Amino acid sequence: MTISLSQQLTRKKPIALATDPSHPEHHHAGPELNRTIGTFALTMFGVGATVGTGIFFVLQEAVPDAGPAVIISFIIAGLAAGLSALCYAELASAIPVSGSTYSYAYHALGELVAMVIAACVLLEYGVAASAVAVGWSGYLNEFLDKTIGMPFPDALSYSPIPFEDNTTGIINLPAVVLVLLCTLLLVRGASESARANTIMVLVKLAVLVLFIIIGLTAFQTDRFDNFWASGSAGISAAAGTIFFSFIGLDAVSTAGEEVKDPQRALPRALMAALVIVISVYVLVALAGVGAQPLEEFSSDEQQSAGLAVILENITGNAVAGTVLAAGAVISIFSVTLVTLYGQTRILFAMGRDRMLPDRFAEVHPRTLTPVFNTVVVGVVVALIAGFVPSDYLWDTVSIGTLMAFSVVALGVLVLRRTRPDLHRPFKVPGYPVTPVLTIIVCAYVLSGLAATTWIVFGIWLAVVLAFYFLWGRRNSRLQTADEEAS
Repeated sequence: MTISLSQQLTRKKPIALATDPSHPEHHHAGPELNRTIGTFALTMFGVGATVGTGIFFVLQEAVPDAGPAVIISFIIAGLAAGLSALCYAELASAIPVSGSTYSYAYHALGELVAMVIAACVLLEYGVAASAVAVGWSGYLNEFLDKTIGMPFPDALSYSPIPFEDNTTGIINLPAVVLVLLCTLLLVRGASESARANTIMVLVKLAVLVLFIIIGLTAFQTDRFDNFWASGSAGISAAAGTIFFSFIGLDAVSTAGEEVKDPQRALPRALMAALVIVISVYVLVALAGVGAQPLEEFSSDEQQSAGLAVILENITGNAVAGTVLAAGAVISIFSVTLVTLYGQTRILFAMGRDRMLPDRFAEVHPRTLTPVFNTVVVGVVVALIAGFVPSDYLWDTVSIGTLMAFSVVALGVLVLRRTRPDLHRPFKVPGYPVTPVLTIIVCAYVLSGLAATTWIVFGIWLAVVLAFYFLWGRRNSRLQTADEEAS
C-alpha cells in the first residue's frame, strides 16, 4: 500500500508508556542516553539557561517604560513564562524523552509540525548560544579591563562584519573559546556538564543575592511614589522587554532521557526553576528601584553597565561592581553551556527518528553522549559567534522560542483529547484555560516582532522544510515502518 503525502505529513510518533529501555513498551529504536542527572541538577539547568545577562542589564531598559511599577512588569512576565512552564511540565511528565518541543510535536501533532518546530528550536538554541557567546566576549573584556587593565585587542574581540559603530576585527576570539570550552564539557558527559553548570549557577545566584542585600541597605520608599504613573501601557511594554529574561526554562525538557525518575523530576525541576527565577528577578528589581532614582536608569553609564553602576553608586567604590561583572561573565558561560546542550539533544532525537542522518544519533560507548552532533553544533556555533555581530542574531531568537511555547500549549490541548488515557504525573492546573492563555500571550508577543525577523525566520524555515521533503520524509523511521507494514 502506497503512503500518501498527507499521511506522511500527519503521521504521529507512538508515545512510550515506559521509560525503562528493557520494558517491552519502550519504543525507541537506536541508541539510548545515560540517566545521570538528578532533580537538583536539572533545576539548575533551568536556572542556568534562564538567569543570564538579561537580569544584569534589563532594569535600565524596563524602568524608563514602567517606572516603579516595573515590579509588576516582572511579575506579569514571570506569569507568562509560568503558563508555558506548566504546559511543558505536563508534557515532560507524560513524554520524558529527549528533543523537548520537537518530540512533543511529533507525538501530538504529526511529522510536518515536528519539523517546523525543530526549525524553531534549533534556531532558538543555536542563535542564542552564538549571541550569548558574543556578549560574553564584551563582558569578559570589561572585567579584564577593571581588574588587570588588559582586555583583548579589538582585532581579536570583534567580527569582521561591521555593525552600528563600524568597529571591526579579525575574529571574536573569546566568543569562539567559550563555545569550544562548553563543547568539550558536553563531550565529557552530561553529569560533568550538569555539575559545572550547578557550580556556575550557585555563584551567579550568590552574586545577585549580594546585589539584593547591598541594594536594600540604600532602599528608600519614596522612590516608589507615583507607582502607577506610567499606566498599563508602560507596564505592558516593560513586561514585553522583561519576558525574554525568562527564556530558557524549556531547556529542562531537553534532558528528558538523561534524568533519573524523569516523570517526577522533570515537572518538579521546571516548577522549582520558575519559582527561583521569579523570586530572584522580583527581589533584584525591588532592590534596584529602591536604591536608585528613576531618572538615573536611562543614563548612558547605566545603559552600559547595568546593576554594577548601582552597586558602585551605593558603596562608593568599584569592588562590588567588579564582583557583579564577574558574576555576569559566569552567568553567560552557564547559559551558553545549557543552550548548546539543548540543541545537541534535539539533534540526537531527530537523528534517532532518522529525520537526520544516523550519525547524529551516535553515542560514545563510554560517556553515552552524542559526540558527533555535539562537535558539529560546537563548530557551527563557534563560527557564527566568531564572525557575526550579536546585533544580527538576537532578533531571531525570540520567534523560535515563542513558536515553541505555543506548540507545547497546543500539544497539551490535543493530547488531552486524543490520549485521555495517557499517564500524566503532572497535569496543568486550570485546564483548558491555562494552555489557551499561553497561546494568546505568545501570539500577542509574536505580533510585535519586526518584519525582518519574520523574513529571516521564513528563509530558515524554507531551508529546513526543503531538507525534510527531499530527505527526511523518505528516510524517517516511521516511513520505514509504514513501508514494512505495507
